[in-house]
Amino acid sequence: MKKSSGSLGIWIATAVASVGFLCMGASSAGAASGLGTPIYVGYGQSHDWDAPPPELDEVHRHGFHDGIEGARKDYDNHRRPDVNNRDEFRHPHVPDRDREAYRQGFERGYQVGVDHLYHGRM
Repeated sequence: MKKSSGSLGIWIATAVASVGFLCMGASSAGAASGLGTPIYVGYGQSHDWDAPPPELDEVHRHGFHDGIEGARKDYDNHRRPDVNNRDEFRHPHVPDRDREAYRQGFERGYQVGVDHLYHGRM
């Protein structure tokens, strides 16, 4: 009898330790980058939140994509989010005829990025 309760105690201790290690790994994943910057599951991969809306034309989509990237750069560099501080927004490298459409797409993408990265909204 004593042997079986000892085995049961070891089994329970092993199970508790395993669960503890699993929980510790999940909670410390944010610090895994070594810089105190959280690592997000799927960061850098395309998800629905960063996909341009289907109704956008090519120029707007280009701006939207660049706006998402601008928000990511600001977030990664711990800058206050402000679309007007982005050179790509103020001085887009597109033909003059596409400038306004690009800036509209950029601003929309930047706001989506800020909402997601800074505020956790999808």
